[in-house]
Amino acid sequence: MLKLFVPGRLCLFGEHTDWAGHYRTMNADILSGAAIVTGIEQGIYAEVEPSPIFEMYSDAPEINDLWHDFSCRMNDAELKRVAKSGSFFCYCAGVASYMLEWYKVGGVRIRITAMTLPMKSGLSSSAAICVLVARAFNLLYNLNLNTLGEMNIAYVGELRTSSRCGRLDQACAFGVKPNLMTFDGDEIEVKALNVKKTLYWVFADLCAEKDTIRILSDLNKAYPFAQNDAERDLHRALGEWNHDIVNRAIGYMAEGKVEQLGALMTEAEEQFERYVTPMSAALQAPKLRAVLHDPQIQPLIYGGKGVGSHGDGSVQFLARNAEAQQQLIDYLNAEGMKAYPLTLQPVHTVRRAIIPVAGFGTRLYPATRALKKDFFPIPCPDGMVRPVILILLEELVKSGIEEICLVLGSEEERMKYAEFFERQLSEEHLRKLNAEAREYENRILDIGKRLRYVYQHEKRGFGHAVYQAAEFTQGEPVLLLLGDTLYRSHSNKPCALQLIEKYEQYNRLMVSIHSVPLSEVSHYGILSGIWEDKDRTILNVGTMTEKPKSSYAEEFLGVRNGRGEKEYYSVFGQYILTPEVFAQLADDIAKADADNDPQREIELTAALEAVRRQHGMTGVRLNGTMYDMGNPTALRRCVSEYAAE
Repeated sequence: MLKLFVPGRLCLFGEHTDWAGHYRTMNADILSGAAIVTGIEQGIYAEVEPSPIFEMYSDAPEINDLWHDFSCRMNDAELKRVAKSGSFFCYCAGVASYMLEWYKVGGVRIRITAMTLPMKSGLSSSAAICVLVARAFNLLYNLNLNTLGEMNIAYVGELRTSSRCGRLDQACAFGVKPNLMTFDGDEIEVKALNVKKTLYWVFADLCAEKDTIRILSDLNKAYPFAQNDAERDLHRALGEWNHDIVNRAIGYMAEGKVEQLGALMTEAEEQFERYVTPMSAALQAPKLRAVLHDPQIQPLIYGGKGVGSHGDGSVQFLARNAEAQQQLIDYLNAEGMKAYPLTLQPVHTVRRAIIPVAGFGTRLYPATRALKKDFFPIPCPDGMVRPVILILLEELVKSGIEEICLVLGSEEERMKYAEFFERQLSEEHLRKLNAEAREYENRILDIGKRLRYVYQHEKRGFGHAVYQAAEFTQGEPVLLLLGDTLYRSHSNKPCALQLIEKYEQYNRLMVSIHSVPLSEVSHYGILSGIWEDKDRTILNVGTMTEKPKSSYAEEFLGVRNGRGEKEYYSVFGQYILTPEVFAQLADDIAKADADNDPQREIELTAALEAVRRQHGMTGVRLNGTMYDMGNPTALRRCVSEYAAE
């Protein structure tokens, strides 16, 4: 049984541009649509499992007065009949009929356990239930659909009902974070956006009347070709003028300019009122207008605007702070509306890193009797010869990392690092260095100030070594590098910085990945999944398999590239671990101790897989090359290639 949550969605900027952008298929002069859409904190919670039929139940008290248990055979005609019935379950049946038609799946049993999402309030409760059904089929039958695929199926499924939803409604599939959605004819792109400062939104159901069908009918009359000045202004309002507003909003969110973002909401509403509202009498919205200009509200907000198709449906505000957010909610509720909070938190930037260096380096014996493998000398392109650990630490510093924790095998080992990173060279040696080298000596000592140390006294596996740094992380995401691996970026950004920037967009457990030949998959942990972007750099990881046979990998673990060929991906050697990983490692250690099995290996891969199943995992294909120097062959390659420009 799987537990799922799908939120409702709120369009922050760019409403109506989804269908307007679709008209580019008929008129190339129309600009693509662009909207900033976010999932909200309210949504649908459910438990799903396979079933021979399609059945839905509810334990959610919020919808008990609307609910009756529903079941239907997985039969095309029956599902399509329910989809056209207009019943509460028509949306679910529409998606199920599409799944049956195109994927020949069995049924599912869905039990809704909680429903915190208000219905018929412009927050896409119908889209959320469609995404929930699509995701249930996808996960239960291993269909390998990415999030955009689930979203598209939810959209097509809803179109099998009498609904005429927009393309941005199913943005709820992407979770509670803001995304830029671009609508270019039949093509849709989704890009996660950064939030620099906490944003305290409030949205409310005005509990008034609006006629969405008439609004859409009236506005569509101006497309695909404008016939007069008013229609040309509508094209601009949903085209070039909207692009300007959306681009400014993206910048304000990324830069933490909250006051300017609120003012932009008011500007966007004024533009809508001037150029869009006159095109439909159904857009005359006296209650929306009164609420937006209510003098009791103004001191609490930076700005406000309508929601979705507009009219007297819903309103949204950007509150000044958490206290103002709650005061605004209380006031709107007291005035007979239904108000809800939406707090968009900035993603913790990654400020700390861990490098385990406790291993002996058995495969590089006997050299490791004299020198730890992370101190092996590596010729570099600038002519210097650096130890491995220094190359890694310099990459971290260039990537903005402030503190670095080295996991050592014993307190005695710390002296080797203190000798290198904390102790000034003798005057005799300094005099022998040129000016550039003497300046570089100061950089080494500066790096030493960032170092922290923990110790793995018991050799209980790689996961156990990583867990020793749990307290160091202070409950924040942390970058993990391997102590016997080097990275060469092919861009002006270090590989670590590339990974950090992707984390700031997607905000979940991340592993860097690179392709390996099929003949070598049995030496690696292989990750498989679905690409989330057109460039095939972001992988929604669906499975992790440790050292599979090539025959198994070829059949089950291949990921298609742009030419339709199968590729096989292993970890590139850099991870961003979330607090959930350390919680899982703690559980694994506790279970081993409870079983009185201190020799049990605590593996990081097992913890990552457990977190992936519950919270998801993103693989990032970095623009760079990895050099594993943990064995003689790899070390020979690293030494010969790393020095090359």
